[in-house]
Amino acid sequence: MNTRLDDLPLELDLGALTTRYAEWGDMAVRYARVPAGTDFGPVLAGLPGDRCPSPHWGMVLEGSIHLLHDDGTEELARAGDAYHWPAGHTAWTDEDVALLEVGPVGPMRQFGDHAKAKLA
Repeated sequence: MNTRLDDLPLELDLGALTTRYAEWGDMAVRYARVPAGTDFGPVLAGLPGDRCPSPHWGMVLEGSIHLLHDDGTEELARAGDAYHWPAGHTAWTDEDVALLEVGPVGPMRQFGDHAKAKLA
């Protein structure tokens, strides 16, 4: 199965913040465009540990994103970087970022549903 990123079903459209999402078997695929200055902390509030419950494997397509893991380590993922982020992270952006990520359906859906409710 394949599809163009811009043809994935629209999950969230808040202008500069957009996500597209599909579930393919046991895995979910999310393509996200996130504007500079976004702090995921407020969106993650209310999830276990106020952190993302899903592991992600993916690639930063444009820009960069900062991660803070639950063990206190920080990292910066830049355009062209492939990544694995274990569950229990939060993030923020200093510049616009586009990324493609894959993860298990349950936790990816949990995050998406929670984020949509927080941003409604």
